[in-house]
Amino acid sequence: MSLRGKVCLVTGASSGIGASTAIQFARLGARLALNGRNEEKLKATARGCEEFCDQKPLLVLGDLADEAVVRGMVEQTVAHFGQLDVLVNNAAILVMGTIEDTTLQDYDRMMNVNVRSMLYLTQLAVPHLIKTKGNIVNVSSIGGLRSFPGVLAYCMSKSAVDQFTRCAALDLASKQVRVNAVCPGTIMTDLHQRAGLSEEQYAQFLEHSKQTHALGRPGTVEEVARAIAFLASDAASFITGVTMPVDGGRHAMCPR
Repeated sequence: MSLRGKVCLVTGASSGIGASTAIQFARLGARLALNGRNEEKLKATARGCEEFCDQKPLLVLGDLADEAVVRGMVEQTVAHFGQLDVLVNNAAILVMGTIEDTTLQDYDRMMNVNVRSMLYLTQLAVPHLIKTKGNIVNVSSIGGLRSFPGVLAYCMSKSAVDQFTRCAALDLASKQVRVNAVCPGTIMTDLHQRAGLSEEQYAQFLEHSKQTHALGRPGTVEEVARAIAFLASDAASFITGVTMPVDGGRHAMCPR
């Protein structure tokens, strides 16, 4: 499994799955363009990558809800490296809410970041990916495959990502551009804390994950990053249109 010489653009690379994916890609020899909203954390990710690669990552700071940021990301990447081989659509947000209390503002915000910006960035990247016969890996969620209370709009957005993955894979198959997604279960990141869980609530959530995942534990960002790297590499050259659970078996479980 290698990404040597490949130009890879990773969104949401300042923390969590995105940061771990960037470092994993660096280990595999990729040349990196990294996006994030937090400049200090993005620089920390870049320093982690530089331990494994000779060429410093290109950092593209900004919020994907801003169309100008999205356009600039592709333009700067291609101008800097001359090509684009892999796009990892990882950036996402989580806002808690049920059918009774989800506001339209929260719904719009989540769909704009989790779905609309992914669509737009992918559209801009596709002409360059066609030239290199590259590929796309989207980061979805177990919430796109299964339904959970209290996270209505988030699950809707991730279900849309899954369908987007399959449709785009079919649209681009004749051009030899692969499109896949990973669907993580509970992964130890700061996503839920940024959504409002206290330290105590998050600890309880992780403890409960021992029962909701067949393997008896939550996952790590490194485990998801390795799955993303596999799908992005030539080792997955005959795989397209999949939404791969990386969830310790949670997608296969049913309450009894």
